[in-house]
Amino acid sequence: MDAIDIIVTKRDGGELTPDQIDWVIDAYTRGEVADEQMAALNMAILWRGMTRAEVARWTDAMLRSGDRLDFTDLPRPTTDKHSTGGVGDKITLPLTPAVAACGAAVPQLSGRGLGHTGGTLDKLESVPGWRAELSPAEMRKILADVGGVVCAAGSGLAPADRKLYALRDVTGTVESIPLIASSIMSKKLAEGTGALVLDVKVGSGAFMKDAGSARELARTMVGIGNDNGVRTVALLTAMDAPLGNRVGNALEVAEALEVLAGGGPDDVVELTVTLGREMLAAAGLEGAKDPADALRDGTAMDAWRRMIHAQGGDPDAPLPEAAESHVIASPASGTLTTLDAHAVGVAAWRLGAGRARKEDPVSPGAGVTLHAKPGEEVREGEPLFTLHTDDPDRIPRAAEGLSTCYTIDTPVDRLPLIIDRIA
Repeated sequence: MDAIDIIVTKRDGGELTPDQIDWVIDAYTRGEVADEQMAALNMAILWRGMTRAEVARWTDAMLRSGDRLDFTDLPRPTTDKHSTGGVGDKITLPLTPAVAACGAAVPQLSGRGLGHTGGTLDKLESVPGWRAELSPAEMRKILADVGGVVCAAGSGLAPADRKLYALRDVTGTVESIPLIASSIMSKKLAEGTGALVLDVKVGSGAFMKDAGSARELARTMVGIGNDNGVRTVALLTAMDAPLGNRVGNALEVAEALEVLAGGGPDDVVELTVTLGREMLAAAGLEGAKDPADALRDGTAMDAWRRMIHAQGGDPDAPLPEAAESHVIASPASGTLTTLDAHAVGVAAWRLGAGRARKEDPVSPGAGVTLHAKPGEEVREGEPLFTLHTDDPDRIPRAAEGLSTCYTIDTPVDRLPLIIDRIA
């Protein structure tokens, strides 16, 4: 095999053979294929695309580059959810214990935030004592005892993807749908779940800005999952406005706790329940307890407390709060019609809730509280946003970004929360 021949084949619109794909993924992971060669191949894939067979084999090759967890011996069926990321997307926090309370096991391998989107691990690390790094044996024990675990992926799972993702991030090839799909699915298949529900976000705060590209990504990932024997379905959901009313790590944990206590914002509750029902159905548990009931009767909160405690956290400890806050008032009265999710995410990032580089620290208490969502009434002079930060020098830039991110009394067509379902 030769890297240049493989690059030229794809550059000229050809289809890579299974042997070519197996070789180039393995050789790149081992360092035999140079970064510049794999970058050229990634760019050729971005421009020329991949067939379903190519995507399936590319995913399989990355999956085989490392370990694959196996939880088939657990007494509960396994099911998981993956979100393509958004602003205020704290759904994993109430969803995992709610589904666990309904009889499934949820092995949720999550990531950290980068840029304007928050990371689930960063949010949970706001809980004093909670730890993200678990061994496969610890994961298995918590799944058997509690039914749900949220942790970081170990270094042995799909190492080819970790190396490829870092390269795509610095070479302008992140947007390739085949490469996005294979990246997500190689990690999800490696975690050993028996069923998977994909939450593919659409809108300004999402990676996919329009429903067409989101639908293409969803279909590609559903095909990969089902081809690998994992029952996979996808929902397209709105990310034109933030989810919930709080954006930032500890702020989102606090809002998730409201949902687990039977309250919380309507959109967070609706999406949690909808995804939970899909996860249970995909796992073959259609007649199981309903996630909405688990939120109402306290069993989801009980599962949350056990999950946090099992990973070293204190569910009763107070969450971190930012040292400074700043209120931005509404300049007019009327109906809030739009609220740009991306701009809110960037403001939270500027306040310290996110990171520009993987090694950057985050401020647990930083973020933005939204006092109104699209469709709600606002009054001139009353709070529209509250900014939270440990560094007051960050406030002016964050406030500047929020000054033009909303409209009042402007007619607009908004996306429904649940846009489509693909199976």
